[in-house]
Amino acid sequence: MKNYPQNYIDGAWVDSKGGRKHTVINPATEGPASEITIGTAADVDDAVIAARRAFETFSQTTKAERVALLRRITEEYAKRVPDIAEAIATEMGCPIAMARTAQAGSGMGHLGNALKALEAYEFREKIGDNTVVREPIGVVALITPWNWPMNQIVAKVGPALAAGCTMILKPSEEAPTSAAIFAEVMDAAGVPPGVFNLIQGDGAGVGTALAQHPDIDMISFTGSTRAGIMVAKNAADTVKRVAQELGGKSPNIILEGTPLDKALPGGVGGVLLNSGQSCVAPTRMLVHTSQHDEAAEKVGQMFGAKQVGAPLTEGDHIGPVVNESQWNRIQGLIQKGIDEGATLVTGGTGRPDGMTQGFYVKPTVFANVTPDMTIAKEEIFGPVLVIMPYTDDADAVKIANDTPYGLGAYIAGNPAHAKTIVPKIRAGAVFVNAGGLAFDMPFGGYKQSGNGREFGKFGLEEFLEVKSVIGALPEDEPVAA
Repeated sequence: MKNYPQNYIDGAWVDSKGGRKHTVINPATEGPASEITIGTAADVDDAVIAARRAFETFSQTTKAERVALLRRITEEYAKRVPDIAEAIATEMGCPIAMARTAQAGSGMGHLGNALKALEAYEFREKIGDNTVVREPIGVVALITPWNWPMNQIVAKVGPALAAGCTMILKPSEEAPTSAAIFAEVMDAAGVPPGVFNLIQGDGAGVGTALAQHPDIDMISFTGSTRAGIMVAKNAADTVKRVAQELGGKSPNIILEGTPLDKALPGGVGGVLLNSGQSCVAPTRMLVHTSQHDEAAEKVGQMFGAKQVGAPLTEGDHIGPVVNESQWNRIQGLIQKGIDEGATLVTGGTGRPDGMTQGFYVKPTVFANVTPDMTIAKEEIFGPVLVIMPYTDDADAVKIANDTPYGLGAYIAGNPAHAKTIVPKIRAGAVFVNAGGLAFDMPFGGYKQSGNGREFGKFGLEEFLEVKSVIGALPEDEPVAA
């Protein structure tokens, strides 16, 4: 793979000021995948200066100009989908077929929806003789994770551009190459210098510098709840807006009496997808006591049949988890489940049979899991599912809400029955009968899963300030785009 030793600042690739080399590890081979330079606070200062200068003009562009820009970006992005997919497969272990479709393809989806939202959005609203104007918030910092790298990058960059903001992107150092390719896309599309800037780096260094910087107006962060708390604390002194999409431990309620052959595959697929490395994965399956044992047997068979293989091999298998640290953490949690008395249905500790290298995890299912167990509480972020019995609807709702997280929840069964459960669930999204993400629907969490919303017009509004203009103005007055 191509190495990217430079940052992209003010429309050019430039050397870091004092940065250090960082080797990205291929999780399938445990050997080098690529190399970047971990940036510094001085790099952040340069990017902020460029973004602040560019904001003076870009914030005054018209809706039509930003629509045209997003269309050019979409055209250039489509050309680079194969390169982006290869980077994601190599650096974070996603199988290449999924990397082309769900991973790289999500970028196309978010660009399309940012364009759609911008075209339909009204930046001015008349209230009597007065006017409410929505304007870009300013210079924004975007910090994105490794598990869905392009999904989260474009879910932030698209609406930020649509709003008229300028930005500094810091992707995860675990999967940085796809972000560098995206910077090449932005350059090829003719994004004005300083509007989009990329600094490679880690959270402790570049992430902290971005959150604390007095000339950054907003920070949009996706990652763990632990890291999100630190971002918010670092941002507090400068009273910048903080939007966060954080951890999850999503329940999947199988309603009593629901045919299991119909209800189970969607939940199983949602956990195995991306090797379980999705914040909204339905990792807690709640099944009525009368169907618990049957569900455990069927789910165990599905997980046991799932193939695990190399990311660059075509197929419907799952790949490794992202790195050794994550692999070790997952192994510890699986062992914790065994030690605390959960029933191990399939899988367990160690690599899958026949594998001697790579951070591969056995697809693992636990049954008879109780709410007090560690595996019922902690986000495992691997291909591990816990099955929890419940006695009635009230018990199911209680177990579902018994978590500090509230990103997603799933319900499988009769829609009329599901309708009575939905209002009682404390989560930002409820998926009924295996419904998937919709890019024009708001995405974000309750409780410690974050604040703010992404996707579509809701994501656009996160990057806007609201201004009251008191007094009559001519109808054609160019108050806002």
